[in-house]
Order: sequence, then structure tokens, then C-alpha cells
Amino acid sequence: MKRMLAARVLFALLTLVIISIVVFAATQALPGDAALVQLGKQATPAALESLRARMHLDQPLVAQYWLWLTDLVHGHLGNSLATNMSVGALIGDRVANTLVLLVVTGVIALPLATALGILTAIRRDRAADHTASVVMLVIVAIPEFVFCLLFVALFATNVLHVLPAVSLIDPDQPLLSQASAFVLPVLTLVIVSLPYIARTVRACMLEALESDYVAMARLKGVPERQVIVKHALPAIAGPVFQVSAQTLAYLAGGIVVVETVFQFPGIGFAFVQGIQSRDLPVVQALALMLAAVYVILNSVADLGTVAMTPTLRKGAR
Repeated sequence: MKRMLAARVLFALLTLVIISIVVFAATQALPGDAALVQLGKQATPAALESLRARMHLDQPLVAQYWLWLTDLVHGHLGNSLATNMSVGALIGDRVANTLVLLVVTGVIALPLATALGILTAIRRDRAADHTASVVMLVIVAIPEFVFCLLFVALFATNVLHVLPAVSLIDPDQPLLSQASAFVLPVLTLVIVSLPYIARTVRACMLEALESDYVAMARLKGVPERQVIVKHALPAIAGPVFQVSAQTLAYLAGGIVVVETVFQFPGIGFAFVQGIQSRDLPVVQALALMLAAVYVILNSVADLGTVAMTPTLRKGAR
């Protein structure tokens, strides 16, 4: 396990370095002149040259990348070109908002999807199982923004009009007092993430129920409830942990669409705004942050699965 942990850490670091190169190259490939976008078409040549020098745009790309990477290692994310504020201070509240959004979504979606997967596996080939499977396939086929617009039409217009259409957050007020702003984004994320977890749990549960040790327990006369709780459920703990972590990693990217539609002040919406305003330091910091969350959660999923699965744990020694 120690060797595997060290290997995963090294692999994660290497992946982040490669991602940093891709992020830097992608931001440099954005159309237009970043200095001209910030100062406008009426800017003087002297002002443009001064801003390009401050942004290190007058240096070779390799030197620009090395300066950016060095600042990242020292914890300096740079200053926003749009506001001249520190990127860390600018996105601090947005990171907190997104973190609350993901935690609330996980707390609701993970138990609900796990229970749904277990129940459909127990009631295999019955009407409830077929209905749930069809509904989940339909959900998977529909993009996130469609659910966003559908929920706005249902709950924020003349149909019901019980929730705000946009999720505006006042940073000076406690988040609990603004819970209504989280409802539609959380509902969307729960709906789109539920099928992935539920279908995986169902498949793993079916495999466990058809295993030899479950058949032996039934032959011994063990009640079906005990067979499920004591024999089947422990066997699916590893896969459930893995798919849950991977789904959270998927949501870390999916929040970009949801936050943009609802104008939720999180890192996803900030990322889109940064691209529109050509605010390179903000875009680079947020892109690398989202990639780091994805890499970390996938690494945690792999390590947790091995730790919770005896056969895999023996093979990792």
C-alpha cells in the first residue's frame, strides 16, 4: 500500500505538471491580445507595452510559463487583470460557495443513489427496476443545461414561482440565510449525478447477490435481510466508494455549466467570466484548481477502493 500510495502521489504530481502546461498553452492560444482586451481599443501604444511587460507577454513562452509555475509553487496566483486584486482574494468566496454546493449535493445524492441502486438490484426485473432504469437512461441522455432551464421554468416562473431564477449570493450575509439560492443548482447536480452512482451500485449489488458466498449463506438458511446486510453490502463498499469519488470529480467540472446558467457565484461562473474578459491569471488559476480537484479525487477513489477491497489490498502488498 505504501508503494502504491507513493506511486499515485508521483503520478498525480506528474499529471498536474502536464495539465499546467496544457492550461498555460490553452490560455496563450486564446484569440486576441490580452493587453488590448483589458485596456480597450483606445489604449495608447505606451500603455499597451507597459501592460504587456507587467504581464510578461514580452518574454518567450517558456520564460512566461516558468515564471507562472514558480509563482504557483510559492502560493502566488497572480493579480486579476480586470480588478487588479489578488486572484486568491478574488476567488476565495467563490471557492467557499462552490465547496458548499458540492458538499450539499454529495450529502443528498450519494445516499439516495446508493439506496436506489440497492433497491433496484433486490427487485431485479420487476416493474420498479425497469422504470428506474429507463428514467436514469433518459437523465443521462439530457445535458445539464436542459435541466437548469426546465427547473427555472417550473419553479421560478409563473408555474410555481417559489424559487429565484438566478442564484445570487450576498457575501455579507450568512449562507444559511440564503439557502433558497442553492436549491435549484443542488437539485440539478443531484439529478444529473444520481444515475451514474445508482447504475454502478445496482450492477455491483447484482454481482454480489449472485456470488458463491451469498448462495452458501442462503443454503444455510440465513434470512434474506441478513444476507444482504452482512454479506452483499460489505462486498460493494469498495466500488461504491470509487464511483462516489469519481462522481464528485465529475461534478467539479459539471458545475461550470450549472453555475453559469444560474449565475451562481462559484468558481465555475468565475471561470467563464475570466475567459470572456481575457483575465488570464484567473482563468489559469481556476483551470488548474479544477484539474487538481479532479486528479485528487480520482487518486482517492483508487486508493480507497484498494483499501476497502481485501483481494485488491493483498495484491497491492
